[in-house]
Amino acid sequence: MLTDEYRYKILKTVEENPEISQRELAKELGISLGKTNFCLKGLIEKGLLKVSNFRNSKNKLAYMYLLTPNGIEAKANVTLSFLKYKMHEYELLQVEIDELRRDISKNKGIDA
Repeated sequence: MLTDEYRYKILKTVEENPEISQRELAKELGISLGKTNFCLKGLIEKGLLKVSNFRNSKNKLAYMYLLTPNGIEAKANVTLSFLKYKMHEYELLQVEIDELRRDISKNKGIDA
């Protein structure tokens, strides 16, 4: 259930904002709070994130998510994997766009 895309987005977001709440993270990722909780627990169980309590003026008790050394390495690996996936997706879209332009040009006699 935890895809490379979500793993990448969660690790990136948590690294940038360790004090983010699960509700804020869910909203940013566009997924449910339950799925966010499930994903965070999975990353914690794999040793990629650690969670600690902290106190601040807004909340009586909140959590801070920190990437572990393994989490930092995993983020680098998943970033590379996600980049390769997105590059492949981009190349396929580029081919499709080129084909559509050729069809328009052929059928209408105009350049798109």
